[in-house]
Amino acid sequence: MSGPAGGRATSIPLMGRDEEPTVFELSSTGRRAWSFRTTGVPEWPEDELVPAGHRRDEPVPLAEVSERDLVAHFTRLSHRQYSVDLGAYPLGSCTMKYNPKLCDDVAAMAGLANVHPAAPVATIQGWLELLVELGESLCAITGMHSATLQPPAGAAGELTGLLLMRAWHRDHGEDATRRRVIIPDSAHGTNPASVTLGGYEVTTVPSDDRGCVDVAALRERLDTDVAGIMLTNPNTLGLFEEDILEIARSVHEVGGLLYYDGANLNAILGVTRPGDMGFDIVHMNLHKTFAVPHGGGGPGAGPVAVSERLARYLPGPCPVRLADGTFGWHAPDRSIGRVHSWHGNALALARAASYIVANGGDGLQQVSEVAVLNANWLRHRLRGVYDVPFDRPNMHEVVFSATNLKKARGLRAVDVAKRLLEEGFHAPTVYFPLIVDEALMVEPTETESPETVAALADAMERIAQDSADAAHDAPRTTPVGRVDEARAARQLIPTFDARRSGGAD
Repeated sequence: MSGPAGGRATSIPLMGRDEEPTVFELSSTGRRAWSFRTTGVPEWPEDELVPAGHRRDEPVPLAEVSERDLVAHFTRLSHRQYSVDLGAYPLGSCTMKYNPKLCDDVAAMAGLANVHPAAPVATIQGWLELLVELGESLCAITGMHSATLQPPAGAAGELTGLLLMRAWHRDHGEDATRRRVIIPDSAHGTNPASVTLGGYEVTTVPSDDRGCVDVAALRERLDTDVAGIMLTNPNTLGLFEEDILEIARSVHEVGGLLYYDGANLNAILGVTRPGDMGFDIVHMNLHKTFAVPHGGGGPGAGPVAVSERLARYLPGPCPVRLADGTFGWHAPDRSIGRVHSWHGNALALARAASYIVANGGDGLQQVSEVAVLNANWLRHRLRGVYDVPFDRPNMHEVVFSATNLKKARGLRAVDVAKRLLEEGFHAPTVYFPLIVDEALMVEPTETESPETVAALADAMERIAQDSADAAHDAPRTTPVGRVDEARAARQLIPTFDARRSGGAD
């Protein structure tokens, strides 16, 4: 198939020196990245494989590039990217940890990868057994009764949980009166969005001086119009909600449900469980806690587990263990219906299942213990260099503040983040949670060695001594320098126009 009518000459960059052209700028009419001598397939558009009424008037404007140039282009781009395989990725709240290649090998097994989701039940017993055992493991880890594996990401899990909450209240004749869902002021940004998508109103509860939910303020906001509360524990400040049992009792007293945002589950594996804290609904980010690769839009996995009284509302069909020892599908009698096509991101689920089996219960507990140890070591090491707004034992992540550096030398959180790129580390999360001024949210995870965590601390100490001018110019050693992020947000150009760039006639 022909591509753009023409291309313009462009220089081929040397690594690290020039901007990488787009594949359209490398395009030259007539070049191909493949060659088949004879296929027996007629040339387009003269063939009648597709009726004329359904064919395009013009060819799709694809780039025309030789195989050599195509491979070189994407290889150069890959060398300019940062990843969990290259180094520390301390992006707070995202749990960007190393993904064991063993799990990739499992997901690539022909018996898993080459199975069609519509295959007859009798021919997919192995797949069903894997899914059933994964669901059982997730329920054991979270202290819940039943789970759905369908949601393809954490945000999808959040919406699923809220739909389950709505279904529960509808069955009890209170759907019209239960209008509000409470979330902390430190909550993940997806929480209020999910509440709104679920058809509820957001009520915010403030944090107290410990960085936890202000229980007195919570009680003031509780009434019979509250459908539930969305929490993560430990919370987004990396602190354990010590009053969680009192919070659960208070919400349940007014007929509300407790929803657990599983973004921070990596901190408590094998140590404590949301079900034991009183939660009714739990979503899990398998692409965080259970080392399924994530980023760039997926594929992720956000299973939702529930207490026994909510099991009948789960999305279906669910994989189940039958009385005769075989496996099949079951649709709960009050199911809210599908929330994803087929059975979820199945190969992501297979990766998570292999991770759980490889670690075992004791290994998963060690995962959390080392993650918590790394984060606390970092807090102790950088105390005094950066502000620590809540300087008490933290869990898997720690939130620093660059307020002291901003006042002393005009060094902001974003400057620290950009300078870290020059030091060879991915930047942490900045300006979140919103309740911390000049926030730097760091999650080292358990996969980073003591030497790597120490090197990160060394880099952050060096950056804290920078002059404002040097920091404002960072990064200076990366293929792309400091960008105008405010302008990019206001004047977003999400597509490439070959004509505007001169890439086509």
